[in-house]
Amino acid sequence: MKILIVDDEKDVEMLFRQKFRKEIKNGNLELVFAFSGAEAMRVLEESNPPKVVYVFSDINMPGMTGLELLDKIKEKYPQINVSMISAYGDSDNYNKAIKSGAKEFFTKPINFDSLREEIKALMN
Repeated sequence: MKILIVDDEKDVEMLFRQKFRKEIKNGNLELVFAFSGAEAMRVLEESNPPKVVYVFSDINMPGMTGLELLDKIKEKYPQINVSMISAYGDSDNYNKAIKSGAKEFFTKPINFDSLREEIKALMN
């Protein structure tokens, strides 16, 4: 299963690779990273239909925000599940994300056990 993680903080890649080391090693999970909303859209447009089945995006990013990215993905690729993450668990962002079609909303620091369960559910 191919997952796209979108975050303007580059150290997120190492963290995700470490947390999902076992799933990556046994071939159940392929992680792809984009460091902006525009880069994320380019990754999704690489193949038609996209090979990515799940997008995990930060909300607060320069340029295209995670919420704007969510709208674009849901408009162009409604079959892709998208979950949002924010350092701020404010209800405004949560409500906007869920209303726009986000599957889940996580706050930083990420609860990787919850995220792992979310991904497992998509694999079944």
